[in-house]
Amino acid sequence: MKKKRQSLKKIAAVAMAFAMAGTLAACGSGSSASSSASGNSSAVSSEASGSASGSAQGSGKTYKVGVVQYMDHASLNQINDSMDQELDSLSKQMGVTFDYKDYYENGQGDASNLSQMAAELVSDDVDIIVAIATPAAQVVQSQIEGTDIPMVFSAVTDPVGAGLVESGDAPGGNITGTSDALNTKAMIDLMLAQNPDTDYVGLLYSNSEDSSEEPIKEAKEYLDSKGIKYIEKTGTTTDEVSQAADALIAEGVDAVFTPTDNTIMSAELSIYEKFTDAGIPQYCGADSFALNGAFCGYGVNYEDLGKSTADMVAKILADGADPATTPVVTFDNGVATINTQTCEALGYDLDEVEKAFQPYCSSIKETTTAENFSESE
Repeated sequence: MKKKRQSLKKIAAVAMAFAMAGTLAACGSGSSASSSASGNSSAVSSEASGSASGSAQGSGKTYKVGVVQYMDHASLNQINDSMDQELDSLSKQMGVTFDYKDYYENGQGDASNLSQMAAELVSDDVDIIVAIATPAAQVVQSQIEGTDIPMVFSAVTDPVGAGLVESGDAPGGNITGTSDALNTKAMIDLMLAQNPDTDYVGLLYSNSEDSSEEPIKEAKEYLDSKGIKYIEKTGTTTDEVSQAADALIAEGVDAVFTPTDNTIMSAELSIYEKFTDAGIPQYCGADSFALNGAFCGYGVNYEDLGKSTADMVAKILADGADPATTPVVTFDNGVATINTQTCEALGYDLDEVEKAFQPYCSSIKETTTAENFSESE
């Protein structure tokens, strides 16, 4: 059964490197990606496009690539767009066809939709399923159990904690993928670099997302170590997130920390002005938050993540790589994206902000408020 691809706004990437390993020094260095602790994403790409013994390259074969995206927002859309472009490019290079257009699904944040969509892809006997974001990956995992269909996940913050793989180096099953693990300490360091007097931090996230659990835990521990008070507010819908934002403003927090949380991301356009009007900077775990109005987004380049995900798909399908021994690819982080409009509205001097950020990031990017990346150019 063919699937009609749902309409998505095309996203042009705002260049950013992806990073997740620790506080990096000296701005200006580019991003890199590692297969767990060593190696890099270019190795995945070269293996995908190079020749290999027993490879199906040049055979003209068509592979059915199922895609299950958790919801529609800037970062996840950017991953999907970049992956599509890379699969098209690899199809030409390798002499095969990766058919993803007929097998794309978007769950729009609904678990029952995700489950039904994943089940349909399994019944369509696709050759592989790409799951974009942790909730989608966990649903797909349950649906492919007992089948020989492999899964490649993308933008999963903690694949081990989510129960998807045994370890980053050796996944151990028919699942592997790319991770957007967050460097929580570095984000808080940026917060304190901008305002050393910060002594009350709001933690805004959804407690329904496993991907937020670990960074929130890390943020609490790091804030505790510095003697900084914090308060948590959560929401699972846009209305609840808006109410949580109001509560943080009423508390008089000095700044707000949000991890790579899809629920908050989908609500960002409806809350960023509240924080800005209250003079509260929001520091978030992805560039898309800054695109959607937050003061600062810190983390990975989702365009690169999508490309690396496609390379991994090609490596498994056309080169016969075993997901069980294909390490999870995790990008080095350190890219801070500043929303220049929000920066000005908060009364900050952009040059001074960038100077304060420089020791704690690999590079600094600027953006203006838009729904998707193509609109910000």
